[in-house]
Amino acid sequence: FTWAHRSAACAKRKIENALFGMGNPLLDISAVVDKDFLDKYGLKPNDQILAEDKHKAMFDEIAKKSKVEYHAGGSTQNSVKIAQWMIQKPHKVATFFGCIGSDRFGEILKQKAEEAHVDAHYYQQTDEPTGTCAACITGDNRSLVANLAAANCYDKEKHLDLESNWDLVEKARVYYIAGFFLTVSPESILKVAKHASENNKIFGLNLSAPFISQFFKDDMMEVMPYVDILFGNETEAATFAREQGFEETGDIAAIARWAQALPKVNQRRPRTVVFTQGRDDTVATKVTMFPVLDIDQNDIVDTNGAGDAFVGGFLSELVQERPLEECIRAGHYAANVIIRRAGCTFPEKPNFR
Repeated sequence: FTWAHRSAACAKRKIENALFGMGNPLLDISAVVDKDFLDKYGLKPNDQILAEDKHKAMFDEIAKKSKVEYHAGGSTQNSVKIAQWMIQKPHKVATFFGCIGSDRFGEILKQKAEEAHVDAHYYQQTDEPTGTCAACITGDNRSLVANLAAANCYDKEKHLDLESNWDLVEKARVYYIAGFFLTVSPESILKVAKHASENNKIFGLNLSAPFISQFFKDDMMEVMPYVDILFGNETEAATFAREQGFEETGDIAAIARWAQALPKVNQRRPRTVVFTQGRDDTVATKVTMFPVLDIDQNDIVDTNGAGDAFVGGFLSELVQERPLEECIRAGHYAANVIIRRAGCTFPEKPNFR
């Protein structure tokens, strides 16, 4: 018993900082507002937009609401946060890098990442405020307004290249970056991706949104030869394929096979492609269909965090060296939990296995 116990403890210790994520950190701020608030800032009840100048004052105003809630957000940070929640212990399985401001929202974000037991090492600068995403809730509707601000200011030379930070990169075995970060620091993504490839570690990239494949295709295709696991949903997959000249854009399984066969540097690891399709089966190469968990449509509260949650669940098993089937099962479980709640939030403990 002692040896088994000690061996389990060692295995758990080994996964501290084994998962590395880098992306756009946002402080999610949610509060119930009224129609006058929406009208004041020209917001629709159920929408997702990027903040314009007219919205800047809104973030401070919503933060003054009586029942305001804060969460560490942004796509990649959501996924590593979910992975940590699925694993529970040890804490700090995931390291996260991203840029924030030197302000009150930045301090709250640090606190929220700590509460989620994510080992966040933010690059702090003074030019831009911390990125935020306001969820303005009216009844069952949520109007999301994102202000990337500092998230756009990540500086490779001033953060990723520092020896103490790069040591954390080298410590990891699994790397995950959402495609959104291609708009900020493709050179940082390449440095991490090449490290993973040269050391036969696992590098995962998410297509993230159709506009990434459309407007950042050169940067994406520069990273693609180093990608071991490619994530996306059916819309992102179809756009990616179309932009790259693949003709069967209506056949998700065919797109997955095509994406798997794209040039790859590390031949020791065949590329895995995982495309989710909402309530339809998840497609994974070597092309297998994995049914999602059933859910009553009336139980669905908010699907915004479903993709991030799926990846988080997947990574929680991957970092423990579990097979693809288990990774996808965990992804489906995490997404099923998150869509029953507002925002990318979760109960105290998972009920998975």
